[in-house]
Amino acid sequence: MTTLLKPLRRIAAYAVCADSSGRVLLVRASERSGTPGAWSLPGGAVDHGEDPNHTVVRETAAETGLSVAVSSLADVLADMRALPDRGITIHTDRLIYRVAVRGGTLADRVGERPTDLARWYTLDEARELPLRSFTARALGLPASSADVVPDEAPEFPSFYAVPGPDGLHRAQRFAAYAVCTDPAGRVLLTRISDGYPGAGCWHLPGGGTDYGEQPGAALIRELVEETGQAGRLVELLGVASHRDAASLGPEGYPIDWHGVRAFYRVVVDQPNPLTVADVGGSTCEARWFGREELGALPTDRLTEVTAEAVQAAQLT
Repeated sequence: MTTLLKPLRRIAAYAVCADSSGRVLLVRASERSGTPGAWSLPGGAVDHGEDPNHTVVRETAAETGLSVAVSSLADVLADMRALPDRGITIHTDRLIYRVAVRGGTLADRVGERPTDLARWYTLDEARELPLRSFTARALGLPASSADVVPDEAPEFPSFYAVPGPDGLHRAQRFAAYAVCTDPAGRVLLTRISDGYPGAGCWHLPGGGTDYGEQPGAALIRELVEETGQAGRLVELLGVASHRDAASLGPEGYPIDWHGVRAFYRVVVDQPNPLTVADVGGSTCEARWFGREELGALPTDRLTEVTAEAVQAAQLT
């Protein structure tokens, strides 16, 4: 029964790397891993405070011996897998990047890491391998059975802080946010409540994803809860990574906070009256802004991820 397994969460970044012949770079899980013998994209867990762009470069070099440069963000997805032998089930938010090789020599890492082999494969060859599910999806191949999926999503808090080596609590959180517009071209923002980090600043609608939840579904859910609007997901715009080494919120103690946030373009075709359902939560107001009005807002009235996402969407 996978429902009895201890739940864990993590954020990870992976590389889709193709050579001049169209072959893709894959690595094999070693006996030290939870899925020995399965093949996946090179990559791994994002360290606390680390930009996922740096993670994918670091992990690819460690697993394959190749130095890569990030070209673009390809996808963001989430999955759960059960590891009964270890007594755990893991939800992983996976950031998939397109990369290009800039140097190094392909090398195996036998006995050194949770992966032991690195190889180039054509897509037809990869189709015959026991692929991790996220790898099959990223490569556009049929779903694989290499992962054991839990019976159901376990209970797990959306906010989880643990003591760090410096005495401060640490929290790493994945969230999804909307650069949301209506037919008139207005942009929807929410204002952060008093007592929360960034109080009074305007923020993108959205928030942390639940255990087992895909980021797009989480975003549409959060949009309804925070603003009363039914949105339509259009495209993934990017991922922002920000660290606040001593954030003070309603918990009452400083937290070394690392937020990794995917932001999407969302359209509300028929705006409803603005309502904030989560009374007493982190959102106290929702408001539509015209493009000129948005552009006139001082930078210090916007959260970091909002300023970054608005720029990426070319709204100002």
